[in-house]
Amino acid sequence: MATGWYILHVYSGFESRIEKTIRMMIDSGDLDKEIVRDVKAPSESTVEIKDGKKRTQTRLMLPGYMLVEMDLPDDNWKTTCQKIRQIQGVTGFVGTPVAKKPQPLPSEEARSILQKSGDIKGERFIHARQSFSEGEQVKIVDGPFESFTGVIEEIDPSRNKLKVMVGIFGRNTPVEVDLLQVEKV
Repeated sequence: MATGWYILHVYSGFESRIEKTIRMMIDSGDLDKEIVRDVKAPSESTVEIKDGKKRTQTRLMLPGYMLVEMDLPDDNWKTTCQKIRQIQGVTGFVGTPVAKKPQPLPSEEARSILQKSGDIKGERFIHARQSFSEGEQVKIVDGPFESFTGVIEEIDPSRNKLKVMVGIFGRNTPVEVDLLQVEKV
């Protein structure tokens, strides 16, 4: 037996209800604590600027999917999987027919998802909900270049950074700013 994270397909919008149900089943003894270890609906924080105010929201990273950490035995896995599949709103394990043992998510992918959601230590990015495109004109509203306007040269969504060409002393100069430091003109 080896512990792994399994992807559970659920009805969208039922994630928190199913998570509570699985946790209650573990606490009551319906699901063995040694087999079903944890359940998560990974979420991430997003920042949106509306009317000059910064709003932080939490949204699901994988709507309609959940991660279940299990240590499935080779011989008695069917009863555990059947109990989980019978929960209202659960459609099954991803990529596995009912008659076969589910396959765990590769550990690197599971670690990446859990780091992005902040469930395990690692770099956690807060994503901005504004969408920008190259060549678009923006105004810098925060930082040392506040009140300057410029044109977006490059976008780095993984770091939430923009490279903006700003006119300083009559010359175009590239300036790297955070997505939250600019607004569309």
